[in-house]
Amino acid sequence: MRKIILLSDTHHSLDKRFIPYLSDVDEIWHAGDIGSINILDELNQYAEVKAVWGNIDNAIIRSELKKTLYFKCEQVKVMMTHIGGYPGKYNKDILSNIKDAKPNLFISGHSHILKIMYDKELDLLHMNPGAIGDFGIHKVKTIVSFTIDEEKINSLKVIEFPRKNITEFYQQTL
Repeated sequence: MRKIILLSDTHHSLDKRFIPYLSDVDEIWHAGDIGSINILDELNQYAEVKAVWGNIDNAIIRSELKKTLYFKCEQVKVMMTHIGGYPGKYNKDILSNIKDAKPNLFISGHSHILKIMYDKELDLLHMNPGAIGDFGIHKVKTIVSFTIDEEKINSLKVIEFPRKNITEFYQQTL
């Protein structure tokens, strides 16, 4: 059994309120728009990190990561990319990859909108963890916690915190 934390869209900042949730996980999955290689370094202090680059990520991050990642966790085939869409509204460039790879779990970020839904047509679970960073349209910061035990995804939890006011954020970092 593997305990996973899924997050996305850190955009250069990792909210310290989420750190306690990282301490007892086996893997941290980041669905892109990391913003700084330092974020990956910090996450790696807690657990193994699997990540993809997003549209705001620079050449350094893009040289370290892939645009789309395919891997197996226990018996679950996972496909993760940053801009992927969701069931019924997949990004046209990614849909053929989903059909070819036939993942059990498809993960994307980008929208800053938490979305977990089953795609009956493609027989997969889609997860978008929303956004954890300080920039973007989201009003609440979210990450997703779950376990994978053989072929089963269990104990799914959404962990959320109110988004700080940007002015408050800058005052605290000075």
